Amino acid sequence: MRTELLRFNGAVEHDPSIDAWMKEHGGELGAIAQQWFERMRRCGDEVRELLHDGCPVACLGDAPFGYVNVFASHVNIGFFHGATLPDPARLLQGTGKFMRHVKLRPGTATDAASLSSLIETAYSDIKARVENG
Repeated sequence: MRTELLRFNGAVEHDPSIDAWMKEHGGELGAIAQQWFERMRRCGDEVRELLHDGCPVACLGDAPFGYVNVFASHVNIGFFHGATLPDPARLLQGTGKFMRHVKLRPGTATDAASLSSLIETAYSDIKARVENG
């Protein structure tokens, strides 16, 4: 069964509102969010971004693949099609039909290699979805 892709209007190469969001979310949590959003930005030349529902979102064109969000004691690194991503390190959390996230906390070790791999896989996944309709 084929489902339509989620699309967001207004994604741009570099959204200044995301820079402002990052400045508003300082400290350790903000640094974590910024580090991983920068990783999403580096996935490819076609990455676009926008602020959606109050958090930075990375897209391939207008199709979102990842986001970051800061909470009181943790940061979520989220994936719009996370339910279908391979996750051998078992980092993903959530039970939604599509989305999953990785929860990061200051002072807690992060499996950076596995999280980077998830981001790259999410980008490759959305690219395949866009290219194959």
